[in-house]
Amino acid sequence: MSSVILERDGTAVILDVSGLPQVLHWGAVLPGQIPTASDLAAPVVHSRYDFPVVANPLWPAAAEGWRGTPLVSGSRNRADASPRFRNPDVQKSGFVLTLTAEDADTALQLKTELELLEGGLLRIRNTLANTGSGPYQLLHLSVCLPVAPEAGELLDTTGRWTRERSPQRLPFGQGTWLREGRHGRTGHDAPVLLAAGTPGFGNRHGKVQAVHFAWSGNWRVRAERTPDPSRMLAAEELFGPGEAELAPGESYTTPWLYAAHSNAGLDGITAAFHTWLRTRPNHPRRPRPVVLNTWEAVYFDHNLQTLRELADTAAALGTERFVLDDGWFGGRRDDHRGLGDWTVSPEAWPEGLDPLISHVRGLGMEFGLWVEPEMISLDSDTARSHPEWICRARTEELPPQWRHQQVLDLTRGEAFKHVLRQLDDLLANHQISFLKWDQNRDLTDMASQGRPSARNQTLAAYRLMSELKARHPHVEIEACSSGGARVDLGVLEFADRVWASDSNDALERQRIQQWTQRLLPPELVGQHIGPPQAHTSGRTHGLVFRGLTALFGHFGMEWDIREAKGRDRELLAGLIALYKQHRTLIHNGTAVRADLADPGLQLYGAVAPDRSEALYVYATLDSTLDETPGRAALPGLDPEQGYRLDPVILDEPGTFLQRTPPAWLATGLHAGGAWLGTAGVPLPVLNPERAMLLHARRTEGA
Repeated sequence: MSSVILERDGTAVILDVSGLPQVLHWGAVLPGQIPTASDLAAPVVHSRYDFPVVANPLWPAAAEGWRGTPLVSGSRNRADASPRFRNPDVQKSGFVLTLTAEDADTALQLKTELELLEGGLLRIRNTLANTGSGPYQLLHLSVCLPVAPEAGELLDTTGRWTRERSPQRLPFGQGTWLREGRHGRTGHDAPVLLAAGTPGFGNRHGKVQAVHFAWSGNWRVRAERTPDPSRMLAAEELFGPGEAELAPGESYTTPWLYAAHSNAGLDGITAAFHTWLRTRPNHPRRPRPVVLNTWEAVYFDHNLQTLRELADTAAALGTERFVLDDGWFGGRRDDHRGLGDWTVSPEAWPEGLDPLISHVRGLGMEFGLWVEPEMISLDSDTARSHPEWICRARTEELPPQWRHQQVLDLTRGEAFKHVLRQLDDLLANHQISFLKWDQNRDLTDMASQGRPSARNQTLAAYRLMSELKARHPHVEIEACSSGGARVDLGVLEFADRVWASDSNDALERQRIQQWTQRLLPPELVGQHIGPPQAHTSGRTHGLVFRGLTALFGHFGMEWDIREAKGRDRELLAGLIALYKQHRTLIHNGTAVRADLADPGLQLYGAVAPDRSEALYVYATLDSTLDETPGRAALPGLDPEQGYRLDPVILDEPGTFLQRTPPAWLATGLHAGGAWLGTAGVPLPVLNPERAMLLHARRTEGA
């Protein structure tokens, strides 16, 4: 066998496996005959190796003439440092391909698993086994994927607290673009995608290939271009010293690297990820309930009467899940104490949580609770009883404080059992349907009994979530980490949604959610309406802008909604009803985002799988140079069908900046999908930081 092909849902992966495995093609299915690897061999030039160097290796190695970063780096007592794997054993089963090869010289075995998932999404992982007689010190094991030679531009995301997933672009020049995360968690600055494409690729145009590394611990992601020429995207775990030493017979498996391609811009990348995520057995199936979280309503002031009033207001507005945030346990009256003591506070709750839970459930709502199981306060019963359970790299000194807390060493069996027992008892003895699972600090200087432990701590957190879900399968978990610092497909094997950001500023949220949802479908992303003035930025926004910003996600509220009076109360009830009316479309539809010339304008939406209807948000984020926005195309509609387009009017003072709006806003518009998707419609002039909703429904004829 010299070549092998995987094909599914418009994606083809073609490998040559006759010697050093190489990627001949990854992208759209190519009809017709495929040339051999020898036909595609590069020329041999002066001052180079005396043989054609493989430009697109699946297993790059210095022993094969590769001058970039090798797949494997490590040694055995300073020997066996240059592994080479060739002529793999190839096993194909359905859409799964497994390549296994041994290197007798270094006593190592490498296995690569490639799987084509629904939607054409590709995932890859590697396993390295030590087949020798002594320990092998593994420094890194990458997952690599070559990309097309026309990829001339890179895009990824970075960020900070309340400004997660901010995009950045740069030319894909020679050398290495290296990103590292040393947070012990995914990080606010993590690249949710690393994309390479034709220069200037956008939402709906350009050839793009992108990867995502499904891991919640320390990571390294890179784009590398060598003079061979070769362009490679790769990722790996970032190990602490000694974290990945393999004893004889032991092996290490990388997290999955997920990869998508598109010939039609970033929307094609998004479609591949969303399609597969929605097929997972653990993907949420029932309608995503409207959420009220109490944090910004009461903070640590847990008063039963106040919370009952808040629950009454929430239920009257149509809320379906009530979540009690931080402050219900141990001595937790502020953020200096209590973490690690996961029992109901008799001081805050002398009658326990049941009176509030019964009240909430009696109103027809689910009850949820905030927890932070991976952390510990020095002022806690657990820390006083077991100071040895606090992670530390030095004997006499604790790591730097972060939000007045330290890390509980879940790699210690007794500490793990303590947290599991307390949370298990909590869920067994109360009618709790949801856990907001937070992680409010970086895990720097991480060690267990003096040994680096960031990797094992991450695995222990996964294991804790998994065990609780197994014991209480009805309980949903939200992965929160100081907002959006744990957004990855690793944690979503166990969690049911993520919290995109602690920012409650709708303007910032527009951008944060845009890039979060490049990876995740809306139903997995918590998006809440905050108060009129955002505490994270001080900005003030109207309720319509805040509400429409939250609409295209797992919708909720995080503010004292008792303050919403008169017209605002009516608007809020209308927004909740609107979400319920359209959540099936939003949470099952194809996510689309228009390419608009002015970056201050946004037009995005969801198109039904059968393209019978679509819902779009049109938002003005900033003032524009043009006096009017002109016409905009509505992406995703069926060009062979006709549609009626109507605005969904949610007006409030100051939204429109115009004397006369486009005529169709008053009458609706009938047009073919080809016209709407190509020529478009004139948009109204909105003041900055305003939004409106458009609804397209299929009619008879084109």
